[in-house]
Amino acid sequence: MTTTPVGPGHHAETFREDWLEGLADAYARTVRRVPDAFGVVGRHAPRSGKVAVVIGGGSGHYPAFAGLVGPGLADAAAIGDVFASPSAEQVYRTARAADGGAGVLMTYGNYAGDVMHFGLAARRLAAEGTDVRTVLVTDDVASGPPPVAGQEIDPSHDRRGVAGDFFVFKIAGASADRGDDLDTVARLAAHANAMTRTFGAAFAGCTLPGAAAPLFTVDPGTTELGMGIHGEPGLRSTHGLTATELADALVDPLLAELPRPADGRVAVLLNGLGRTKYEEMFVVYRQVNRRLRAAGLRPYRPEVGEFVTSFDMAGVSLSLMALDDELTALYDAPCDTPAFRALPGDHTPTADDRPADADTARIPAARTAPARPDDAADLPATAALRAALDAVAAHEDELGRLDAVAGDGDHGIGIVRGLRAAVAAARATETGPAAPRTAGAALLAAGLALADASGGASGALYGALLAETGAVLAKAPDGPCTTALFADAADAAHHAVADLGGARVGEKTLLDALEPFRRTLRAHTADGPAKSWRAAAEAATHAAAATADLVPARGRAARMGDLGHGHPDAGATSLALLLTAVGDTLTD
Repeated sequence: MTTTPVGPGHHAETFREDWLEGLADAYARTVRRVPDAFGVVGRHAPRSGKVAVVIGGGSGHYPAFAGLVGPGLADAAAIGDVFASPSAEQVYRTARAADGGAGVLMTYGNYAGDVMHFGLAARRLAAEGTDVRTVLVTDDVASGPPPVAGQEIDPSHDRRGVAGDFFVFKIAGASADRGDDLDTVARLAAHANAMTRTFGAAFAGCTLPGAAAPLFTVDPGTTELGMGIHGEPGLRSTHGLTATELADALVDPLLAELPRPADGRVAVLLNGLGRTKYEEMFVVYRQVNRRLRAAGLRPYRPEVGEFVTSFDMAGVSLSLMALDDELTALYDAPCDTPAFRALPGDHTPTADDRPADADTARIPAARTAPARPDDAADLPATAALRAALDAVAAHEDELGRLDAVAGDGDHGIGIVRGLRAAVAAARATETGPAAPRTAGAALLAAGLALADASGGASGALYGALLAETGAVLAKAPDGPCTTALFADAADAAHHAVADLGGARVGEKTLLDALEPFRRTLRAHTADGPAKSWRAAAEAATHAAAATADLVPARGRAARMGDLGHGHPDAGATSLALLLTAVGDTLTD
């Protein structure tokens, strides 16, 4: 066995499945696999009447996230591929497996893919009647906008979630375990996040499964202060630091921002990023402890170990959570997971505490519809999606070239793959008579299928667009589809895409085509659906072409500056193609 945990000999394409299966085998007393999903659920879950705490994120960070599932902590974790968010479908299946009927709290790090896919899954659960709350973890002081003297820092929008998510998960899990309702669990998780700050440092990069070279490197003899757990650039590079210097470099930025606890109590987590030896971390903690006490703080139940790693990255991070009586009681509460146990002297949950039907209760059977004959004609929603697939597939290479200008060039391939899955899901679901409700059900299924098959930010956004359109149609009264109903659906889709992606019109995204589409559709409500839709699609097409004059301000393209100027946005272009093709299938 080599010193690198995952080397070039491993099969990258099966890595997620392989390690999750191994985890479930090794810790079968605590967790089990979610059926037909990349996720684990605690043996204690679901528990009737208990809020389900669902966490998740990409592979490569164990013990986060699957290692923190068990009584008193998380009820389930959805797992994505290496350094990638789990898809909305995986999150949905995982949450359903944990749902005890009292609602679901989703909590995870503030990364675009996670926000979109967890958000899309939450919308689907809500549409089905499940009460859902979300708490983003935003503890990394090295990310987001720099602090401005005299202004309070609001990390809720731009900061990443790193090792401090352990504190948030622990507080949420303890609150849910003692029987708090969903609003209370969410409030306490948000309170824990507001009281938590993290800062990290790296000395060497990491190597991904199947890769022969590191994903990123740190120059020998230097330390990267503030580097992210996926190799995101740090705040600055410095010379190689001694243990004392490193401790000071970690403590200083946290003392500048940490909310001051009334009696000085702080929970402390010194986290190893994958390659740092425990003995080395203890040397660093020695100075951390001295610095905190000198600042009038009292370290409370400090933890030194690995909680959020980055494969074999060399480095550490320091997380502090300012404690009050409410948080302290929850932090003290017992828990039992594969990677972390808290065992107070009075009581430790055992298997006897679990309801007898916990393994089977409330795990819903998959909804299946009778298969339609292969030669049966497509119903309206399926026919519209098939037309959209044909139009986008015909321009797949062009969309790839547009995306490659300032992105990774996979937009065409990803959306075509997603639309194929959407057509199949719609055809399987749309089995009743042509009506808004049956079309809506088909589009709901199609949206989740698209997001699951396509992946990435574009997949989540397109999935939300279809799902929200479907949700409006599914609730419509009996009767034909009217222009006003289509306009309502377009408004809902626009709001969903804007909420998930956090973008605004003018930032060179598909919103720049969707906004004029919905506005034009609303202005033509007196016209028939086909005529009004085609006019709106034409407006979207002109707006998509006009994005060539915009500079990207969202996603990875935003980091490329003016490079994207002069080229239409790939997402806006594909949306215009889709809307035009759908319009061609409509009649008045």
